[in-house]
Order: sequence, then structure tokens, then C-alpha cells
Amino acid sequence: MSIKLTLDFLGKLEKNNNRDWFAENKKEYDTALAEVKVLFNDVYIEMETHDQFDKMKLFRIYRDVRFSKNKQPYKNNFGGSFHRAKPQLRGGCYLQIQPGNNFMAAGFWSPEKEDLLRIRKEFEMDDSEIRDILNNKTFTSAWGELEGDALKTAPKGFDKEHLAIDLLRKKQYIFSHKFTDKEVQSPNFAKNVSDNFKAMRPFFDYMSDVLTTDLNGMSLI
Repeated sequence: MSIKLTLDFLGKLEKNNNRDWFAENKKEYDTALAEVKVLFNDVYIEMETHDQFDKMKLFRIYRDVRFSKNKQPYKNNFGGSFHRAKPQLRGGCYLQIQPGNNFMAAGFWSPEKEDLLRIRKEFEMDDSEIRDILNNKTFTSAWGELEGDALKTAPKGFDKEHLAIDLLRKKQYIFSHKFTDKEVQSPNFAKNVSDNFKAMRPFFDYMSDVLTTDLNGMSLI
């Protein structure tokens, strides 16, 4: 399906991000919202053919400005998340539609303290399997390199000279893939998003195995 109306509306909103303009163009917003809901549902249906999810959530366009320096009342994008079925499957995906800034991201944005320690302990013990995944050509062609915030030095309790220090310092384990405005309007866009998510499966399968077992490989669920 095409989401040209959605892109057009978001482009106008970026230049007129105020409540008066939004109220005057509420019908156009409603049309864009209906259009993007269909798109996200199509993506969800495609991805469920090869994975399992707890839910798909489309975020509200209204911004919480109470504690933000940016007082614009609306986001200039539509974004939504897809959460894999816990407890056996871990990780998730975020998809954003915004003129000139369309992208999907996947991985672990804010892992819980216990999960982050478990991941680091695994990398400390053996980083060969995760390296193989991160260096696989099929994986890197879809997702590029590992992103995410990192500590300036080794986390507490870990050797700063460890060979896997680049992975141990990470606080996030995320990847992103950008799409052009033309690509998001393609009839095949939902399938393309799904195919990219499918390429993430080796990483997710590995991380799910790590986070559902102890260091001896015994199941925690």
C-alpha cells in the first residue's frame, strides 16, 4: 500500500507544529493515522510468518512536553514497536515513518541490569559465536555494524584488557536500517521490513538463548 498521504501530512506538520494548525487539519491527520495503522498491521502480519510476538504497539503522535526543552506538541513521525514473545524469545523491533528519516531498529535498547550482566558474562567467557554473527555478510548487508551507547572504560568487575572489551563496554546492543521515502511507498515495503527483521534472527536466537540460560547452559525458564 502507499503511504503518500502520511508522508505529506508529516511534512506539513514539521513546518506547522502547533495546536491550532493541527486542529484545523485534524481530518488529514485521521486519514494519515488510518493509513499508517494499515501499514504497521501489514508489517506485523508479514513478520509473524517467521517469528512470534507478544504485541505490536503504534505510539501516539502527541508529545509529553512537561519535562522537555522541546515544547512542540506533536512528533514529526509515526513510530511503533514489535515485541517478541517472552519469556522464551527476547528482543524487539522499532519502525519509524518520517519524511527523510524512515528507519527500523532492532536489538536491545535498554536491557535490564541483570540481563546486561548476563550478556557481558557470556561475552567474557566466549565471544566467538557473537563475532561470527556480527561478521556474517548476510547479516551486515541488512544491518551494518553494532550500534549503541558504551562505557568509556570496562564495566565494574571486568578486565579492561579483555579481548572482547569492545562488546563488554556496550550498554546497548542495537542495529538500524534506513529507508528512503520512495522505498516506504513501495507495495513491497511491509515484506522488505519483514525480510530485514528475519535477517536479524541469528542475533536474536543467540541472545534469547543467552538470556534464558545460566553460564552452564541450564534453562532459566
